Amino acid sequence: MGGFYGVAARRSCVDEVFYGTDYNSHLGTRRAGMAFIDADGCFTRQIHSLENNYFRTKFEDDLKDFHGNTGIGVISDTDAQPIIINCHLGKFALVTVAKINNTGEIEQRLLKRGIHFCEHGTAALNPTELVGALISEGATYADGIENVYRNVKGSCSMLLLTPEGIIAARDALGRTPVLLARKDDAMAVSSESCAFPNLGYHYERDLGPGEVVLIKADGEEVLRKPGEHQQVCAFLWTYYGYPPCDYEGRNVDAMRYDTGLEMGRDDNTDIDFVAPIPDSGTCMALGYAAGIGKPFKRGIVKYTPTWPRSFTPGTQSRRELVAKMKLIPNPSLIKGNKVMFCDDSIVRGTQLRDNVSDLREAGAKEVHIRISCPPLIYPCRFINFTSSKSPMELIARRVIARLEGHDPAEPATADWEPSAELLQRYATTGTPEYKALVEEIRKELKLDSLQFAPIETVVRAIGLPKCRICTHCFDGSSYDYNV
Repeated sequence: MGGFYGVAARRSCVDEVFYGTDYNSHLGTRRAGMAFIDADGCFTRQIHSLENNYFRTKFEDDLKDFHGNTGIGVISDTDAQPIIINCHLGKFALVTVAKINNTGEIEQRLLKRGIHFCEHGTAALNPTELVGALISEGATYADGIENVYRNVKGSCSMLLLTPEGIIAARDALGRTPVLLARKDDAMAVSSESCAFPNLGYHYERDLGPGEVVLIKADGEEVLRKPGEHQQVCAFLWTYYGYPPCDYEGRNVDAMRYDTGLEMGRDDNTDIDFVAPIPDSGTCMALGYAAGIGKPFKRGIVKYTPTWPRSFTPGTQSRRELVAKMKLIPNPSLIKGNKVMFCDDSIVRGTQLRDNVSDLREAGAKEVHIRISCPPLIYPCRFINFTSSKSPMELIARRVIARLEGHDPAEPATADWEPSAELLQRYATTGTPEYKALVEEIRKELKLDSLQFAPIETVVRAIGLPKCRICTHCFDGSSYDYNV
């Protein structure tokens, strides 16, 4: 995914951008960067890889070289940014949180018009540069951002650092968050609200879907009003968001607690205690323990001295190794007990299968799993929640294929396209197909019981109308509005 942070102040903002960007570090692992503009309109920029180190460590030595009262920073799970562009609109630095599904189509159109691209660190086009080229087609910055909304299939939120201030734009359907905060001599913008309090900022509001604002030290100017339709990602609460963060007025941990509480109240499974698979399962487990009336214990502990971040490397083999390394079962609590473990999701199933094996080895008498979202039936098309190249990488889709008489190990099954009606039956809570899907996943993972949060529970816990929440991963229902 990714996250960004920006400050417009009446004095140097370098330290605040540095620490504010660091508070978005849980959103990405590949690249990070910062850019500042000084009183003379000069830009300074630095980009580093985060694949072998952390944001703070990489950028601390650069702080002395940055100058300016206005600056932006980004944590990216995709491309190297910020990029600096000079066009007829002026000179600006740009960061994005985006998933662009039609990059090639846009690139070819622009190339035919004589536009060229420079930011090719690899064979692939830098998507942030592509966004910059679309902005440059506009008569104004706001018009250029509107051009991005019209052309990009997927999602794109962005910050533009200009001599006039920071232009913040939230994705046209609000799939990813952009939040504003203020203090006496500055304004800040962030993907995560947890970046504000320790830097002295007071949360002001969320930008609406497609809203564009110009931020200066003394306030904001709306350049584009928010649209009517919204598809904010449900996984911001379930998985991506940091526990103290709020989106659309709803706290991440409060949502997770309420999900667990509702599920626990409806569960009469005979267990000894409830435990989380850290970190995103923790508050769900607290709610589940309260709902089911059993103790909460930490049967698994995360090894934070060297594995403090929730995201893991890009390759599957390394991801599996890191997932195993950072979670340590506690045999003294687990041995001989019937334990219910709470986790955020099951994607491929590989990590949870390893967790269950470790728990059995630690002496668990029974292992019950509760998941705070429905089965993932569709790969994410909008914010890079999963890096799945094929639906068959999802355990739910492999199981559906087997239930429908197709062997996932056969190459032909990779091209099997189940009908929307068939998948809907598997996605609908309580249908025979849904029950069969959950039971087969339970058997495959060798669990004593398995339950997923019904989509209705997730929607209630978030507290927004379902039509404003993207639940595409669960039921393929995300709307494509013309913006």
